[in-house]
Amino acid sequence: MSRRRFIAGAVCPRCAQLDSIYIYQQDSVDVRACINCDFEEQANFDRPVKELATRVNQPNDKTVVEIQTIKIINNNERES
Repeated sequence: MSRRRFIAGAVCPRCAQLDSIYIYQQDSVDVRACINCDFEEQANFDRPVKELATRVNQPNDKTVVEIQTIKIINNNERES
């Protein structure tokens, strides 16, 4: 049996105890079980999918921005 990973907030379907469900791998198959009763079943947990692309997790765009300089003219300078 591999390392047990407890599932926070999970309720056992047999004994209805809160926080008693854990999962482990047996022969490359996920199994969920209860520490309070003899409940045990094969679980088919989906593996994590690739994270969706968002503006936060994408590399910075390397767009070249043309910089333009501006001159601020004071009204007093303009009249002279």
